[in-house]
Amino acid sequence: MKGNQLFVLSLAACLLAGCVSQSKYKELETKASRDIAALRSQTADLEARKAAHERQIAGLNDQLGATEKRATETGAEIVRLKGTYDSLVKDLQGEISKGQIKVTQIRDKLSVQLVEKILFDSGKAEIKAEGKEVLSKVGKVLLGVTDKQIRIEGYTDSVPISAALRQRFPTNWELSTQRATTVLRFLETAGVDGKNLAAVGYGPFRPVASNDTLEGRAENRRIEIALTPLDVQEVLKELR
Repeated sequence: MKGNQLFVLSLAACLLAGCVSQSKYKELETKASRDIAALRSQTADLEARKAAHERQIAGLNDQLGATEKRATETGAEIVRLKGTYDSLVKDLQGEISKGQIKVTQIRDKLSVQLVEKILFDSGKAEIKAEGKEVLSKVGKVLLGVTDKQIRIEGYTDSVPISAALRQRFPTNWELSTQRATTVLRFLETAGVDGKNLAAVGYGPFRPVASNDTLEGRAENRRIEIALTPLDVQEVLKELR
């Protein structure tokens, strides 16, 4: 009898021990599964970050390549424009020495500034004979310019239009715009491609000198021929 009782107790102990081991195993298995799932999640996150970094690097490389290309193109444009600048300075030496014309180049932009008296009589928009000679020289040089916007800009001083001229030019806006358009038409007739030409009048605004003196007002009455990049955004930026 005692032997049977010991056997039952021993069997119960073994069963109890087996249940504890199975529970521990399940606990470890569950923990391992969680750890594996966490590691997989971390791996997926790292791979996603890696892919994002690779895309970012590729984008930066593309931007670098585009920037280097633009720099090369801009450098070539500057060199070509320097040739145009040199030709204008050479052909307009006399007028430049008299202070009637200024030719300036800043990087890939070039400007020819002509004072009013060389082109127009006061209050008029018809080009004088002397002005036609000068514009013919400018036009010959501009014939070789095909990669620039050629914008003719008209400016006046701040003196209001006289009563005698108001029927034709109500304000300086109309006078400056008509003068710019007249120069544009002359250059187009001389053979400059019209698709690259534009005319704009600024009236008395954007002066380059004080309107309080005769000399300053004379400087402000002018025509500027600006050569700028053909890119639309660059042109819009210049107009602001």
